[in-house]
Amino acid sequence: MNDSPEQRASGPRGWWQRLRQGLARSSASIGGAISDLVNKRRLDAATLEELEDVLIRADLGVAAAGRIVAAIKAGRYEQTVDADEVKAILAGEIEKVLAPVAQPLAIADAKPFVILVVGVNGSGKTTTIGKLAARFHADGRSVMLAAGDTFRAAAIDQLKIWGERTGAPVVAREPGADAAGLAFEALSAARARGTDVLIVDTAGRLQNKAALMGELEKMVRVMKKLDPAAPHAVLLVLDATVGQNALSQVEEFRRTAGVTGLVMTKLDGTARGGILVAIAERFGVPVHFIGVGESVDDLQPFAARDFARAIAGLDS
Repeated sequence: MNDSPEQRASGPRGWWQRLRQGLARSSASIGGAISDLVNKRRLDAATLEELEDVLIRADLGVAAAGRIVAAIKAGRYEQTVDADEVKAILAGEIEKVLAPVAQPLAIADAKPFVILVVGVNGSGKTTTIGKLAARFHADGRSVMLAAGDTFRAAAIDQLKIWGERTGAPVVAREPGADAAGLAFEALSAARARGTDVLIVDTAGRLQNKAALMGELEKMVRVMKKLDPAAPHAVLLVLDATVGQNALSQVEEFRRTAGVTGLVMTKLDGTARGGILVAIAERFGVPVHFIGVGESVDDLQPFAARDFARAIAGLDS
């Protein structure tokens, strides 16, 4: 996927700076603790145990934390080490976990290419849809949005605003309307117009999981009547600030919605950005985009090395 004019203007360095800034709380939590623990100290058993605790508290997961500490220990036990050396090992180990899941969202030849966006309320679902629409529009693709979160009037209104910003028509009904019927209507309209990409919002209320998941399954079922391959992608939007709860969300939505890829938002609002490492290690689901702010340019394709070095507090 090509970068938008704004991204080309700011360049990779501009994104790196935003990523570093966005992950500042996570890197301060991890990198700061590493500096306090190991700088010019012997790497003894107590120090290694404290290091492992730091990584677990940062939500990297027990397995990843143990493996990273083992890599740090190898050939350095009872030796004096400095923080930058440890951070470099940390970044390298995190990159090993993340590299297999750092995959771009490939838009296939299907017309329209249907993206179903799922996630709990408050995860940044609707905003993410708007940012994706802006990216696709900048790439020269025509986009249509479907306000499938018919449960919340605010979500419908928010999607309409994004439609105006990005020049994307929005298929919407009144609050409380049948979401599956709306999805069918949107796909019919997108096919008639020859639209390149159709992005479908969905409800995110988990208080009644059975009803929500039943609604998602019905939306998929009715779209398949028009296109047996639809939806071509099911993106789960995760809020990084929820930490360990993100793991259960991935598990739930993978089982019920057939998630094909992840978008992690609000990394700038948490010191627990390491949760992405735990998710990658446990599920191996592709991570397509990450978000570190409110502007359109703050949602970017996920790059394992950049993320690993930023969270470790290293330069690019």
